Amino acid sequence: MSQAQIEQEVIDEEFSGEFERTRVPDSKLKSWKSFLGMYAGEHAAGTEFVIGPLFLTTGVSAFDLIVGLLLGNFMAVLSWRFLTAQIGTKFRYTLYYHLEKICGKRLVTVYNLANGILFCFLAGAMITVSATAVGIPFNMEMPKLTDTLPNGPTWIIIVLVIGAVISIVAAKGYSMVARAANWMSPIIILAFVACGVVALTQLEVTSFSDFWALWGEGGEPFPGQVKYTFWHVVLWSWFANAAMHIGMSDLSVFRFAKKARAGWTTAAGIYIGHYIAWIAAALLYAVYLKSPEAQAILAGGEAPPVAPGPLAYNAIGVFGIIAVILAGWTTATPTIYRAGLAFQAIIPKTSTAWVTIIAGAVATIAGLFPAFAMKLLGFVALYGFILAPVGAVIVFEYFFGKRFGIQAFYAEQSGVRFNQAVFWAWVLSFGVFYFISVKYDVFLSFLTLPAWISCGVLYLLFSRYYQRRTAG
Repeated sequence: MSQAQIEQEVIDEEFSGEFERTRVPDSKLKSWKSFLGMYAGEHAAGTEFVIGPLFLTTGVSAFDLIVGLLLGNFMAVLSWRFLTAQIGTKFRYTLYYHLEKICGKRLVTVYNLANGILFCFLAGAMITVSATAVGIPFNMEMPKLTDTLPNGPTWIIIVLVIGAVISIVAAKGYSMVARAANWMSPIIILAFVACGVVALTQLEVTSFSDFWALWGEGGEPFPGQVKYTFWHVVLWSWFANAAMHIGMSDLSVFRFAKKARAGWTTAAGIYIGHYIAWIAAALLYAVYLKSPEAQAILAGGEAPPVAPGPLAYNAIGVFGIIAVILAGWTTATPTIYRAGLAFQAIIPKTSTAWVTIIAGAVATIAGLFPAFAMKLLGFVALYGFILAPVGAVIVFEYFFGKRFGIQAFYAEQSGVRFNQAVFWAWVLSFGVFYFISVKYDVFLSFLTLPAWISCGVLYLLFSRYYQRRTAG
């Protein structure tokens, strides 16, 4: 690339305000308050109305749920603060541009495609959640736990409208995403607290012992669900956002932070959303499970549906509908934004706004299929397992690369377009541990950390071998 082309690229980046292929300049850095609102909005979100109830379908005990979530979410916050935010504020690149410097253009294209599509599926689940609230005034049939396909024209129209609105907001860029989250997060948080209080009243809980007794020692999982223990809860909650923290996707977010300590703001979203909100949503489902309708379904050997809109509406009325809509919005929007950046790295000449619209369209199509939301525990574990190991390449190079004597940003420095060290480290780590999961029926979240560490170590070893062989 000529100097003139480089200068033009920088000008284009500054005009767009997203800096996809350059460092974020100091003048564009944001205070910790921007991240506080975004993470509070993103993680006190629509999917919490699904995840909380799904924990109950696994027969989890009180101790395993309450203490397990406390520990697992703490580990997630530490991962964001000392890995993602640390590296993000050091280099200030998007994940995709950072990986391109290490992996080479051809290899990172494969990763970006996988990353973008998986994020679109995740955002689609958020759109599904919002649709269950919008559909209430229209007496729409709610999706069941076993549903895969759209259940009618009303569902399709509602999902398409929600997806279009969310995609337009995401296409406005990070500043709009953060601003929207700041506006909506207080409303969502208030709704979750209100739902929890109302549910406790309906369950006639007057003491902590009554609250603890709701789940007691746990029970048998619902048909088609896996039995969760303490370590299932800890590791699942730690790696529920594995792609974002140890997978380094949130480099794209923290590149705008003034200091690495902005990583602590994730605790606002995690402990409000992934702790209070999950438990509040579980309480809502506990109320529903006591209803004659749910008891009849259970007696027939099926799992009662998990429909966030009706659960919140039955607790706090119209405010519940509004909260579920906004909750799905504030999670889907930054997820689509991340997916757009992934696609933008593949087709860099296309504007960020347009690739975000493309990502939003894919997410909306995914949202038509309820299975992504109804099987959210399994899907979240899988997408984190696939994407997280690649983040280990960045982490291990940053912390251990010099000690191993490898060249940082090797693809950029050498002109390699397909870094075999990264490819084989990723394929072997993913392939071996996924085979173990399938062959021996091992819970996938148990293997996320071993696969991540394996990928990082193999990357260092393979890099030293390939780089020395090339130099020799």
